[in-house]
Amino acid sequence: MSQHRSLKGASTIAARRNVLKRFERVELLKKRDQWKDGQKVVGLPKTKPDV
Repeated sequence: MSQHRSLKGASTIAARRNVLKRFERVELLKKRDQWKDGQKVVGLPKTKPDV
């Protein structure tokens, strides 16, 4: 029997995520110089991942 396509390993998934974790958003904002030290991490602006 073959394995169902939804059960394949995570290494085969190559789709880009369009939702970032909070720490990823902070890192991206720091890289874009839009982050100030001491700023709250709640209510971050929406960010799109770099291409």
